[in-house]
Amino acid sequence: MKNKMSEIDDLIKQTLSEEEAEFYNQLDEQNPFEMIGGLFSGKNRWFMILLNIIMLASFIAFIYCVVQFLNTENTNELIQWGAAGMLTLLIMTVLKIFAWMQMDKNALLREIKRLEIQISSLASKQN
Repeated sequence: MKNKMSEIDDLIKQTLSEEEAEFYNQLDEQNPFEMIGGLFSGKNRWFMILLNIIMLASFIAFIYCVVQFLNTENTNELIQWGAAGMLTLLIMTVLKIFAWMQMDKNALLREIKRLEIQISSLASKQN
């Protein structure tokens, strides 16, 4: 399968101009660190930075809740600090899932662009 994919990629690169071939090479698969870096580029960069600041603040609040939970003797306070800690964990979980969904969206967009290039290559080949 991998061999056939590289053959197809070679055929596509032969039919593309230099600019299109360079763009096609940029659409190659990314490792997880490149995917994370891709979250901080583009139009929503500021939003991802804000979400990470909120995640960091939530993590600090979680650590504070755990320390307070371990230092209290009163049952009502144990429940309150435990609930607050669970809330901060929930906030971090939701923000992480959102970031993972964005990484998946970026990967899908990359694949769609690759398909568009392949279709345009085939169309120009038929004409």
